[in-house]
Amino acid sequence: MSNTLTRAVAGTLRDTLLLVARVFTQVTAVRPPGEPRPDQTLYYANHSSHGDFMLLWATLPPPLRRNTRPVAGRDYWLASPLRRFVGEKVFCAVMIRRDSSQPGPSPVDQIVEVLGEGSSLIFFPEGTRNTGDAVLQPFRSGLFHIATACPGVRLVPAWIDGIRDVLPKGAYVPVPRKCTVYYGPAIRPQPGEDKDAFIVRARQALLDLKPVG
Repeated sequence: MSNTLTRAVAGTLRDTLLLVARVFTQVTAVRPPGEPRPDQTLYYANHSSHGDFMLLWATLPPPLRRNTRPVAGRDYWLASPLRRFVGEKVFCAVMIRRDSSQPGPSPVDQIVEVLGEGSSLIFFPEGTRNTGDAVLQPFRSGLFHIATACPGVRLVPAWIDGIRDVLPKGAYVPVPRKCTVYYGPAIRPQPGEDKDAFIVRARQALLDLKPVG
């Protein structure tokens, strides 16, 4: 398949998936005043479904969406030719290794490199999907290391509400259910703030966006 045809197929599939996501979820965004902004941003969100980033993506204005890439686990997205095509060509995902025993660069180094190229990113600091009863899993330390390595990049929390009911684990056919993405104010590490304190604060900033009930 030529590069031109590949881009055309990927673009058509991307638009189709976004349309399907909007139809099944009627997704809306709730934002603080002044948002969204065109500044380079790392959106960090809760993670309960492979469709999470699609909803966040769908709530971004087209100019911001075009420059925003999801961070995804390569163990899942490179597991088959179809997933590889969707992950790499349709979503332009940053494929990271989630198992430290696998060879290759560290996820933080990969993300810092992509941010250095100017892209915005969608990042899930829990590290893997939350399929249990916990409201939010513990954050891994990567968010702190990314924030300190890229101080000019805004960190914006985003709570994705409802997607677990649309595409639960093991399901292939979505179920209609209204969803909302709640965006919070941008945060940044404070002078002298250590890793543990920052992670606690960043996690709480995300939890504070979860709607009551």
